[in-house]
Amino acid sequence: MKMTMRKSVGAYLIERLQQLGVRRIYGVPGDYNLEFLELIEQAEGLTFIGNCNELNAAYAADGDARLSGISAVLTTYGVGDLSALSAIAGSYAEGVPVVMISGIPPLHAIAQRALLHHTLADGGYENVMNCYRQFTVAQARLMPQDAATEIDRVLGAAWREKQPVYLQLPSDTCCVSVSVPAGNDISSPPGSDPVQLQAAVTEMARRLEQASRPVLLLDALVRRYDLGARVRQLSEMLDIPFATLATSKAALCETSPRYQGIYGGKASSPALYDLVRQADCVIGLGVRFVDATSGYFSQSFDSDAFINIGAFDVRCGADAFMGVGAADLLDGVLAHLAARASSSRPAKAAPAAPTGAPDRAIGTAEWGQPAFWARIQTFLRTGDVVLADNGTSLVALTHMRMPAECHFVSQPIWAAIGYTLPALLGALNASPKRRHLLFIGDGSFQMTAQELSSILRAGHRPVIFLLNNRGYTIERMILGEKAAYNDIANWDYAALPEVLGPSGGAICLRAGNADELEAALRQAEDPSHLVFIELAFAPMDGPTGIASFGGVVRHYDYGAFGEG
Repeated sequence: MKMTMRKSVGAYLIERLQQLGVRRIYGVPGDYNLEFLELIEQAEGLTFIGNCNELNAAYAADGDARLSGISAVLTTYGVGDLSALSAIAGSYAEGVPVVMISGIPPLHAIAQRALLHHTLADGGYENVMNCYRQFTVAQARLMPQDAATEIDRVLGAAWREKQPVYLQLPSDTCCVSVSVPAGNDISSPPGSDPVQLQAAVTEMARRLEQASRPVLLLDALVRRYDLGARVRQLSEMLDIPFATLATSKAALCETSPRYQGIYGGKASSPALYDLVRQADCVIGLGVRFVDATSGYFSQSFDSDAFINIGAFDVRCGADAFMGVGAADLLDGVLAHLAARASSSRPAKAAPAAPTGAPDRAIGTAEWGQPAFWARIQTFLRTGDVVLADNGTSLVALTHMRMPAECHFVSQPIWAAIGYTLPALLGALNASPKRRHLLFIGDGSFQMTAQELSSILRAGHRPVIFLLNNRGYTIERMILGEKAAYNDIANWDYAALPEVLGPSGGAICLRAGNADELEAALRQAEDPSHLVFIELAFAPMDGPTGIASFGGVVRHYDYGAFGEG
């Protein structure tokens, strides 16, 4: 007989969040979520992080979850929910488990179709839920009669599927006592079907044993499901070279001799493109080819040789094996190969990994983004958390080799500019002892600049590189090089930390030439404060390859209309 006890709905939700590893809830107070905030204030080991707005709160929760595994955000109904929706959609596109909690009006008001503030004043209370159904994998309005069951169902979906979920907590339900189960674990994996698992292991092992030119392609699945050690063991056991898509950069150590770089179809290096094209066994880890990760769908390899491992299924050419967990499959294949190690083929030498840039300062005559990024390569160090906002920073850093144990945070699929500044707050909270570096353009910074105040308020000490091109450079590369629509106001960026935070809370620097950059980097090597470096570049100054990238996008989006 299952044991039960009684707890308030809000207390049980907090308990279950903490069991999954949630240590911080980001958000903005509102009149419908205040009672839940009172419970959070009383909970040991759980902290509410107030943000400047709900969009930034959800971005911060996303950044936290990418390092900690899962996070949560709290808003108030309607205005708060819809403000956060774009960020939650980004978490859905990128596969990040964020629990979105909305304090909503009391159930008695909903039942009466009362015309309340933060609603459309039409008596409807399903419109916001309908919005979130499109961008989350599970949703529920917590009612006293089934709140505990629904909490477990929805949170379990977030944990298993590594995707955002949505909970509505009515203001008059938060402290209602309900019967809750005692002891069951909602984080336990679903397990694999044993027949399907054995068949998948046998087929994958057979293909690997017969292959002479295998290659591994890694996507976000590796980091989301903590598969890195297993994938590394497979690569080392059979000397298989590996490449990552932009969505999984640094998921495995990029200093490995087996690492071949970022694969993006014809946007890859010619050697990597040919390596994949000529492979007789391509093992994908959750591979999804979107425009941004495939060189606009220019990937090329034998589809019959493609094994794509999903979270709960695997496809080997035309064969599909359902109900097979990725971790179980890799464990099974590794055990099979180890048992036959004595008869396996001799190990081949892995292709040589490219070496990093030499450690040197920029020459006094060299000022521009190509030289800047070459210098940044030498500034990176083991264990850094590196955040690249969408635009020229992401283009440059995606193809830069990260030192060992680095964590790379970006959003190449949803590609919302401004994402990384509030995500930096979440990453700092999740891993406060590591050095954090943010690279963000002026246009992106203007989207979410106010969250710099939250970073300063918390006393964090990242290094922020603000690339000031006086407008949207990556858009200029696509279309409208001199058009007014790509212009933005030129803020005094380096002055903002003193306005948004305590006096003396940041070291604010500007660099418009090589000597000034070197002086700034010396101060940033071991910062005792947040270091904010504004870098001045010409409007069309971008990293190597950005112009050709712009041309590909222009042709794909506009065809002949963009060529004039």
